[in-house]
Amino acid sequence: MIKKAVQQIMLGTVTRSESEAGDTLAAIKLAGYDAVELNGFMIRPTSIFVRALTKAAGMPVGRGGAFDWHGLLRSAGLGVVSVHEDLGTIKTDPDRVIAEAASFGTKYVVITGMYNFDYSDTTALSSLCDDLNKYGAILAKGGVSLLYHNHNCELRRAGDTTAYEYIMSRTDPEKVNFEFDSYWFTDAGADAGEWMKRLGARMKLWHVNDRGIRMKGKGITPILKADSMELGYGNMPLDRLTEAAKNCGIDAVILESHKNWADGSPIKSLQLSSAYLNSNFR
Repeated sequence: MIKKAVQQIMLGTVTRSESEAGDTLAAIKLAGYDAVELNGFMIRPTSIFVRALTKAAGMPVGRGGAFDWHGLLRSAGLGVVSVHEDLGTIKTDPDRVIAEAASFGTKYVVITGMYNFDYSDTTALSSLCDDLNKYGAILAKGGVSLLYHNHNCELRRAGDTTAYEYIMSRTDPEKVNFEFDSYWFTDAGADAGEWMKRLGARMKLWHVNDRGIRMKGKGITPILKADSMELGYGNMPLDRLTEAAKNCGIDAVILESHKNWADGSPIKSLQLSSAYLNSNFR
């Protein structure tokens, strides 16, 4: 069964207290989801810098680092499909990362790209791939699989290829695989479905979102800003992407919509998106 999950980054504004977090998780379960994808910086005490950075991006993380996420998820009847971590945390204390993933019953730890990183620099990319292979092997010994999550920056040119192709070709499938985000490759003008086919069995998890136009006030110019949308409300070829994801043999499909939520509500947004997911992932 392909699990249906929600990315925790959507939930910062609706998990401001432990009680509210419990209510939000209950709503996720009621909408038909099976699990949540956690972020290390949202389940442990986080620096003011990280909280400020995510808030400035419109995705505040709240103060969930003080909550009992094990108990909250258990009470809601939700599992965990993976935990997002940064490479620095994995390098500093891989044993803790392995133990934390095991405590939530997941076999996946996901690196969500690199910050202050030049994806056009092949020397930097080579070093990154070495690290991914090295720490992927360490995590694998602890029963955890390391996945790499893309945004749009991996489609920058790096020599005669793209950064994403570079990472794909220079990482060992026994040590490193992928959580593919089709929204960000579409944002960069790429055919996400074709990239999914290229990943094949190395694509273990799918981050899904739709992309389209939501009017906010009067449209003054003939060009409107595209943004994230609820599944089935935008213009991405979701049916074709769904077929490609299933052909890859993914373990979970994970909703991550951004701050452009219907009525400004992440809960309403994930409820609307659940109709597509419940229809296509039974």
